[in-house]
Amino acid sequence: MQPIGVDARAAEPPLRVAVFGCGVMAREHVKAALQRPGRVTVVAVCDPSPQAYAAMAALFEAVGQPAPPNVPDLALLLARYHDQLDLVLIATPHAVHFAQASAVLAAGLPVILEKPMVTTVEEARALVAAQHRAGRELIVAFNGSLSPRIREAARLLQQGELGDILLIAGTIWEGWRTAYRGHWKQDPAVSGGGFFFDTGAHLLNTVADLAGQPIIEVAAWLDERGGPPGLEILGTVMARLQRGGLVSLAACGDTIRVCASEITVFCTQGIVRTDAWGRSLAVQRNGEETAYDITQDEPHDVWDVAQAVLRHGQPNPCPPEAGLRMALFWEAIQRSAKQGGQPVVIQPD
Repeated sequence: MQPIGVDARAAEPPLRVAVFGCGVMAREHVKAALQRPGRVTVVAVCDPSPQAYAAMAALFEAVGQPAPPNVPDLALLLARYHDQLDLVLIATPHAVHFAQASAVLAAGLPVILEKPMVTTVEEARALVAAQHRAGRELIVAFNGSLSPRIREAARLLQQGELGDILLIAGTIWEGWRTAYRGHWKQDPAVSGGGFFFDTGAHLLNTVADLAGQPIIEVAAWLDERGGPPGLEILGTVMARLQRGGLVSLAACGDTIRVCASEITVFCTQGIVRTDAWGRSLAVQRNGEETAYDITQDEPHDVWDVAQAVLRHGQPNPCPPEAGLRMALFWEAIQRSAKQGGQPVVIQPD
């Protein structure tokens, strides 16, 4: 996806958006919109929590703008504001993504949906079908897929410029267990999983993007560190790609209070180094003494991507099929872990 020039964006009317959820990620997206005026107008928000809405309203008050109204009932918001909207951003707990995204698509509106897209393979398949029926875009907000650096790395790898992929090694770590204690993210019934399914979802998705081919076999171990069932804190995954390459992943959610990642792709004619969010990209080709950084446009936020896809017809870099791909990967990881690391085959979908 090519970047849209500043002049072109400035000449466009802002995207009219409703935001479902007023939590941390929703506020980060809105803050990015407020920092670059003219791209987005937030028409209304939807959150049952007065405290979360107050925190959202404070962002608007800080820049001298009136806060958008809060309509806690999703169906009522869609009915009342449908004709005033170009797009809906959903940044709510994972377990309600499917129902909310399905309702928005059925109302004929495009969706930006926070990661992970849904919590089960069945939901993922149903949402892909719903998006196809509606004929409206659904963009899953995985930073890696939206990053120009990851798209360039995937192009290099998938066009064979660095030879065959031999091994992808990735790690992700965060002081997640402490940072989110008491948060809905640590309730598996709402979150769908623990650290590997939350922050680690970025790693799973970006590795799949870079591989550019199906993951066909998985062996995995998950460790809850004495916590509730289904709330994994540590995880390690081995996998095999359709064309023979191997994958080795590790996730640690109980370490120092940082959030970081490393991904290295070893090929027959070069090595790629990046991270789960596409914040950096370095390539070392055969015969070169050191890796060199590849400069790309700064990673676009969700609003830039939405403008490019909805207004300029550029390809959606993270459609619901990507969410289905990750759901299949995660289900295989869970099945293998429950079987003590026995390899699990992922059937083509």
